[in-house]
Amino acid sequence: MTRAVRRIAAAVGAAAALLLLTGAPALAAATPAAVTVAGATTESPTPTTDPAPTSTPAAPATDGVRFGPELNWGDDGPDGYRTRLGETPAMYSVRVSYPLDARSISEWQHAALQVAAQGASLVLTLEPSVELAALTEADAADLNTRLERYRSQYGTEQFVRFAPEMNGSWVSWGQQPTAYVSAFETVAAAVHAGSSGAETVWSPSYGAGYPFERADGRLDAITARDRVAIDTDGDGLFTEADDPYGPYFPDADSVDRVGLSLYYFGKGESAAAAGRDVPLELNTAPQDGEVAARLDERWGYTTAQRASFYDRFAVGEGKTLLLDTGALYDFGRDGDSELSVKRGWWTQVLAELDRHPLISGVTWLEVVRDEAEAGGRQVDWRATANGEVASALRDDLVSTGLIRWGPVSDVVTPAQGSAATVQVRQAGADPNEEMNWITGSAAVLAVAFLASGIIGRALPKWRYDDTSASRDLRIDMVRGFIIVVVVVTHIEVTSPFAYASLKAIGAITGAELFVLLSGIVLGMVFPAAVARAGEWGAAVAAWGRARKQYVVALAVILLIFAIGFVPFVDASAITTFTDRGTGEGGTSDSGRVYDLYPNGERLLDYPPPWYAVRQFLLLEMGPWPFNIMGLFVVLSLAYPALMWLIKRRLWWLVLALSWGVYALHGFAPEVLRLPSQFDAVFPLALWQVLFTHGLVIGFYRRQIIRALTSLPGKIGVGIFVVGYAGILVYLWAGQAYGFTPVPFPADLYANLYDSGYQRIFLEWGRLVDLPLVLVCTYAVLTVAWKPIEKSMGWLWIPLGQASLYVFIVHVFFVLAVANIPGLDRGSLWQGTLIHAAVIGIIFAMVRSRFLFRVIPR
Repeated sequence: MTRAVRRIAAAVGAAAALLLLTGAPALAAATPAAVTVAGATTESPTPTTDPAPTSTPAAPATDGVRFGPELNWGDDGPDGYRTRLGETPAMYSVRVSYPLDARSISEWQHAALQVAAQGASLVLTLEPSVELAALTEADAADLNTRLERYRSQYGTEQFVRFAPEMNGSWVSWGQQPTAYVSAFETVAAAVHAGSSGAETVWSPSYGAGYPFERADGRLDAITARDRVAIDTDGDGLFTEADDPYGPYFPDADSVDRVGLSLYYFGKGESAAAAGRDVPLELNTAPQDGEVAARLDERWGYTTAQRASFYDRFAVGEGKTLLLDTGALYDFGRDGDSELSVKRGWWTQVLAELDRHPLISGVTWLEVVRDEAEAGGRQVDWRATANGEVASALRDDLVSTGLIRWGPVSDVVTPAQGSAATVQVRQAGADPNEEMNWITGSAAVLAVAFLASGIIGRALPKWRYDDTSASRDLRIDMVRGFIIVVVVVTHIEVTSPFAYASLKAIGAITGAELFVLLSGIVLGMVFPAAVARAGEWGAAVAAWGRARKQYVVALAVILLIFAIGFVPFVDASAITTFTDRGTGEGGTSDSGRVYDLYPNGERLLDYPPPWYAVRQFLLLEMGPWPFNIMGLFVVLSLAYPALMWLIKRRLWWLVLALSWGVYALHGFAPEVLRLPSQFDAVFPLALWQVLFTHGLVIGFYRRQIIRALTSLPGKIGVGIFVVGYAGILVYLWAGQAYGFTPVPFPADLYANLYDSGYQRIFLEWGRLVDLPLVLVCTYAVLTVAWKPIEKSMGWLWIPLGQASLYVFIVHVFFVLAVANIPGLDRGSLWQGTLIHAAVIGIIFAMVRSRFLFRVIPR
């Protein structure tokens, strides 16, 4: 139920109760509301209104006044608001029901993720969905657990605004001081006992007109204790002479900040109070000095107040204040313009910031909704929907010199989230463990390379028959092995397959070989494509393949997004990514969650905003196991132009340009940065160097093989393989046995991984390790082809020939496994079964050519 509907229901309920119980007519709007308090004494009451403050004032906020909107998160988001305003707000506000249920948790998490991307604070407004007395400590504990989780995952600063406007009659939790104070203190105790760092906010509504017309009759049903609490002047009546704030103020220690709802309904001083049923007839700009009079507690009252809210609870209690405000505009009515109404209000609010230095934040209501104060009509509270109004708001905010813009905390961007999907080290690994494995792998490959020479001479019948020009099955074999490694790695369960996949390729991952081998294959097939259709025809066919890859990429992104709406399916396993503390940020980022679908929900708007469409079309969103797909799309687009140069023997120019781009990235990484999701993980400026070398190798494959298998070639390759592995072993020995590996520095091995082999970027160590793996693997497959092909070729070759197809479909298997109920990812037998089953099903799909006409191979 919306806030407006709740207000209407409260009004109807109050009126009905009044007619049934008393039969008395409602009092006129211009007179103070007066309700007889049944059973209360009226003899010489002692006023209980709080006196003027005497406490030490709180120090003004030193970081400026934070400004931000309260959005309708179903129709709007932070990126859209920031675009319209032209500045980054320091905070956002979201309303969720309490106790937390599945929907409120989803709404909260969704808002926290998006706010984290701008480094803003989040004001969490909790609206009780049950009676206040029914709220429990368990509910508060659950709230605190979520606060701690989102603080840890997103780093977001959070303010808990529990049941605001509790002094009003239009909310279900309103005008119940005893139950409200108890519930607030329960929530505060849980929040303060936790580690989230969240602050509590006590936020009533501006008190003019209290106890408000819609309270008539309703107050007759309250408890005797609440009657005494509300009747602060003890005259036996509920009138504006009673304190509109004090009865609802909890223990001061449970309140970190105070707040105040101060909205402009455009109906003049006679209807200044919220809840008064005075019709809105015209759009009128606010009168001069209205906000100042409200903050001085003078606007709309028929009974003078002894002190203002600001003086009593901000200055007097030593609390900073969050002001929740906005100005209503009805486009269906005549009168003043939207700009004059809304600007007339916010300029007054901003003008009061200097005079009220304890105002630490201002939230503006940025929604369109039905409003009881406008006769149930839909009205517009937004200040940024109209470009002229938004520009004026920004100019006025900036001109104050007091506004603190974002970010106010760590910014967790989609690019950071994508980059985090590459975890540098395994959790708990010794600092030298990765380098030790790289060294051991290099030594094993060197031994295998030397052994291949002996096997080739001793068992010539095992050799690969290289007379066919159609394709090289050795490359298909390696591609098949690599794609199995990718599938197993992304389906994160424990099994022997997982251990082998993580450890089998030394310094490099499957991604490097995947890109390099793709370039080799495309370089090999280009001459045949030219022979069939001519050079232009081959280029057109290549661009057609790139277009198909792009369309399939968009389709996969949308399908995963849509599957997330299927009941009982949790797509967050691949639409978000949780840092394991093994990424570039180390253990300090452990547990942080990154949203990989920024503004994905905005695609459901009609029409969808351009910024969301742009992010979708530029592949700035998508599931994390799929992010390299964008790299292949871009490389495929460049493929015809590169082959045009290579075919004309300008391979040297291609490689020179490629290395120039690689070097430029090292000096100015932002120059060639793309917004696409893949570029944060696989920067195009770096990873293109693998693809271009692959194209050259593939096109000149036979010439290169002849050169490397000549006597000088064999000697050169042998020196590289044995020399590289030997140096690593020598450095390892110095580290292990405590001697200086002259002429190298003593600490070289300890720093080697961080300086050249990290998985975040394509560093020199990985570039050296890549030809080692390729040359040694190719040599072993050449001389021992028949036994290897017989044992594993039946699986790896078909998968390798359809490696892009396998990569695309495996995303859905990653999601499916993540949603297996009761799966123990640490169980060896369960993990082994899962990996075997997934590989088996994908193999069957390839053999049956399932959707081969749709999904590129």
